[in-house]
Amino acid sequence: MGKSKPRPWTKAWRSIKGKLEQTTVRQWILAVLVFIGIFGILSINISPVGYKLEVGEVARQDIRVSRDMENRAQTERQRQAAAARAEAEAKADPNFYIVNHATVVAAEEKLTAIFAIVADARPEPEPAGEEPEIDQSPFKPVDVQKQLAQQLEIVLPLQVVDQLVSADSLAYNTFVAECRRIIMEQMQQRIAEAELDNTMERIRVLIAQSEISAQLQDAAFAVAAQVVEPNLALDHQAVEQKRLEAMEEVEPVVVKAGEIIISDGTVVEPEHVQLLKDLGLYREGIDYWALLGLFGIVTLLLVVYGLALHKYRPEVILSESRLAFVGSVLILVTLITKIMSLVPWLLIMHLTPIALAGMLVTMLLDYRTGYLTVTFLSVASGIIFQSLPVVVQGLVGGLIAILSVSKVSQRGELMRAGFIVGGSNFLVMITFGLLLRDSNLILHSYLGVINGLICSVSTIGSLPYFESVFSITSAIRLLELTNPNHPLLRRLLMETPGTYHHSIIVGNLAEAAADAVGADGLLARVGATYHDIGKVKRPIFFVENQIGNDNPHDKIAPSLSTLIIISHVKDGLELAREHKLPDVVSAFIAEHHGTDLVKFFYHRAQEHNGDTVEEKDFRYPWPKPQTKETAIVSLADAVEAAVRSLSKPNPGKIEGLVRKIIRERLDDGQLDESNLTFQDLNKIADAFSKVLVGIFHGRIEYPETITREDIVGVKNEGKGKP
Repeated sequence: MGKSKPRPWTKAWRSIKGKLEQTTVRQWILAVLVFIGIFGILSINISPVGYKLEVGEVARQDIRVSRDMENRAQTERQRQAAAARAEAEAKADPNFYIVNHATVVAAEEKLTAIFAIVADARPEPEPAGEEPEIDQSPFKPVDVQKQLAQQLEIVLPLQVVDQLVSADSLAYNTFVAECRRIIMEQMQQRIAEAELDNTMERIRVLIAQSEISAQLQDAAFAVAAQVVEPNLALDHQAVEQKRLEAMEEVEPVVVKAGEIIISDGTVVEPEHVQLLKDLGLYREGIDYWALLGLFGIVTLLLVVYGLALHKYRPEVILSESRLAFVGSVLILVTLITKIMSLVPWLLIMHLTPIALAGMLVTMLLDYRTGYLTVTFLSVASGIIFQSLPVVVQGLVGGLIAILSVSKVSQRGELMRAGFIVGGSNFLVMITFGLLLRDSNLILHSYLGVINGLICSVSTIGSLPYFESVFSITSAIRLLELTNPNHPLLRRLLMETPGTYHHSIIVGNLAEAAADAVGADGLLARVGATYHDIGKVKRPIFFVENQIGNDNPHDKIAPSLSTLIIISHVKDGLELAREHKLPDVVSAFIAEHHGTDLVKFFYHRAQEHNGDTVEEKDFRYPWPKPQTKETAIVSLADAVEAAVRSLSKPNPGKIEGLVRKIIRERLDDGQLDESNLTFQDLNKIADAFSKVLVGIFHGRIEYPETITREDIVGVKNEGKGKP
């Protein structure tokens, strides 16, 4: 039997276990520190903070409210009182009563039962032509009266019962039909307790106008008096709606900042203690159950956050600097939010900088991590302020911020993103103001716009510091490095123009190839621009800079030439450190040759020394390309130099040479650590070929000199002269 396929959860657990095994102790320490920081900040709401006063004690200081606070308990009491008043008013209002169909059905059933008992007591009708027997009914009127009282609790006068039992069939049948019609028509109408007498008078009139015989009209009214009753019941749904409307109309009871609730020297009364408790200022000790709940919430949020990173951005978990950056943003924004909650102004909650976190994380990492961060911080802000509008505003503003900065290439564009975020916050506040009927929220909706602008300005100001501290480079920083006025690029241009031109072409090749395989094209272009920066130390020793000069390598040994060539990587790294280039750019300098062989001087050394030459002495001693971007630049570097050496390049020659070089690099193991697939290599070769064909396209050959005779001859030819 074949092996059964592993279950999905088993496969997922193995994947998570593999990632956990790759993490280091430092990463676990970072995760624990983030948890402690966030839990500590949020637990301030639960820890005992306030005053401990007993009834009868004399207050030793003025106790003031530090910020505008809603007295939730008093507000709730006023709302309950308003609801009780509304309910009492509704019960006294007939409009809140509806016809109880159960009462109508009960009346009809009672009427049917009365007629059934009377019908059983009536004598059987005699066939036509026969004289009726005297007293053929087995029941006496008194027996029917007792039966109605016992079974239906109906009390009819004996005279009425006697009339109904002894009436002829036609009169009785008319009585039953008309009596049922009149009574049920009235029972379908609204009959209040106070209107019962009026209803009975109306029934008396209807009976008099009906086809009931005059002898049985009193009996019909007597039956109606026993059956008809008030049929209204309270409309509980309408009453509850009135209760809710009354509660919503109650304005929150707000204690203003600076208001003294207990003065110095005042004897503490029970209402003082209750007020402190209502405002959350009464210290009763640590609420361990609340802390346990908060512990569970923070743990759950961070676990979900970590699992989502593992699925969508595992490199963030495996990178200590990136993990530290994300944790710092979470703690920093949570701390700012908590500090803002201590400010004595209720509406400051709408300045919570959730969008700041979304912008920073998106620009320095990626949008997926930004989504996770914004969601986490929105929930945290809800815990701090205990407000649904703040959570929704944080989510909407944060997500809009991520979408607005996902393709930002200049710092000025961050201000535009700030206005977009501000507009979204403005709309959220307006809609919640309408939903909650909160005119104060609508009036201060401008705070949403201010929030967006503050977040964008804060992002512009803090971005360089986060880049420097956590060694993370944003797209804006990369674009700044492409400025030709950068000291290193100016030096590269002035001192090594051939290398500069070579780097620009390599950058174009690398960017096109990176875009083709889904890598970072901007990073590849910037890395290519700086990859040969070390050649400014000894420019004359590199062939692209030897125009018009003798080749110094012709006068020195191949081994020394190799050392000079290899040293441009070391020189480049020194210049990168000196000018504080980001690590992601320095990686291109270190890895663009990997452990490649300096073939020209290796073969020259073999010509002079034969088999005594060791290959390892002529290889670069640097790391192989570790990323797709550095591997692409490595290939572009080799391809550009090789194609430039072609005497008469054409599309076929160019593509053949490109694929040959890529295959050689692959066979030499230079791409083993770069995560490039064979499909990627094919796309890279196509991209290289397309760009190089555009660069080395065919041109019209112009004569070196054009004489006067040539010009005149052309003119004469145009005039038809020989």
